[in-house]
Amino acid sequence: MIQRAFRCVLLGVALVASGCAGEPTLAPTPGIYGGAGGRVQFTTSSAMQDRQQRSLLYVTDRAADLGEGGGLSYGSERSRSMSYGSVAVEIERSRTGAGKLRVGAVEKRGEFPSTPYPVQASAGGLRRSPIAVAQHEKAIRGLQAEVSRRLANSPRKEVVIFVHGYNNSFEDAVRSTGNICQFLGEEFVCVVLTWPAGGSAGAFFGYNVDRESGEFAVSDVRKAIRAIGETSGISKVHLLAHSRGTDVLTSALQQLAIESHVAQTSLSRRLKVANIVLFAPDIDIDVASSRIFTVLSDPNLPVGRAPQPQSTFNRGSLHLTVYSSPGDKALGLSGRLFGSIIRLGQLATAQRDDRLPKELPDFAGAIDFIEYPDGGTLIGHDYFLSSPKVSADFVALIRYGLAPGEQGRPLEEIKRPFWRTVSGEALR
Repeated sequence: MIQRAFRCVLLGVALVASGCAGEPTLAPTPGIYGGAGGRVQFTTSSAMQDRQQRSLLYVTDRAADLGEGGGLSYGSERSRSMSYGSVAVEIERSRTGAGKLRVGAVEKRGEFPSTPYPVQASAGGLRRSPIAVAQHEKAIRGLQAEVSRRLANSPRKEVVIFVHGYNNSFEDAVRSTGNICQFLGEEFVCVVLTWPAGGSAGAFFGYNVDRESGEFAVSDVRKAIRAIGETSGISKVHLLAHSRGTDVLTSALQQLAIESHVAQTSLSRRLKVANIVLFAPDIDIDVASSRIFTVLSDPNLPVGRAPQPQSTFNRGSLHLTVYSSPGDKALGLSGRLFGSIIRLGQLATAQRDDRLPKELPDFAGAIDFIEYPDGGTLIGHDYFLSSPKVSADFVALIRYGLAPGEQGRPLEEIKRPFWRTVSGEALR
């Protein structure tokens, strides 16, 4: 009993350390930009000023709350109405590149109807309330107008959406997304897609509360990605998620993939999804596999009106990248809590694990698994922000469109599709 209690305490400490973004520190500059011959991070001089302000688009089903100074913010309670708006990120940078990234003013621009949407009885059965449908369509138009306005000022018509992990507050989620935007320069429209994590139920029970809040958020995440992806003028959508956020994102994408398949299209063609990037995914490897390969593994899934078991699945430009660290202690404890075979974020690429299937599917270049061998501490779970090697690699992927093995990706090949991060010599 004492040992079990001690393990629970350790789990709580590890999950808190891995979940919360903590101090508003500007993350280290990705290695791809450093030293002689490094690439240019910013294309305008204004972005290198000592003080800079950027605006991010947020979408959330958190309940509204008062922030510091009495301004609008969002807490950890759930809201049945998904909201969206603009949040300022204030960056203070020293000559060495170090600095602070603080959350500024939050301005709500619109709101979806409360879910579940009301229905009315009709002669043919039940139908959605016309008022709720009108409110929903108004919210979609408003959200898409926000995206379009930002696209007009973006050199590239591409959107990056980030979904955070466990125990992250609204401000944590904004800071993480702000750091990612800094990594990518100034060429993308950045979206904070934040769900009601970070409650006050304590370290151990709070994890279970957040897990259910993530399940609650799936339908809203699905609606948000669908609305953004269908915005006119977008060329690509890149979806990034960390830790427990990968569970939320993959659940939503599973539903969107089924929708698209039945409609005889794909995520790539319908919603312009180009990259799906999972950082330290806190999800069982079998659960992840069943979600990712739902469409491919169900011959009876309708295509249009009827199943087509031998139909060709056109993935378009869609690509999945998974970053893992076998020494990620936070995921190790999470796996023990759930009795997991292995968490996807602990996958070792250097050697085959006996717990993995003997035969992996032929991914045909659609998936890459990248191991970060240095993420073995309790606080090393956020290496996608803290490691210049990892941030350099996903900058090379998202901003420069480089494939593993190309010059500029700091990776060594294990056996495709398995890779491992290496020193900065391979960055240029």
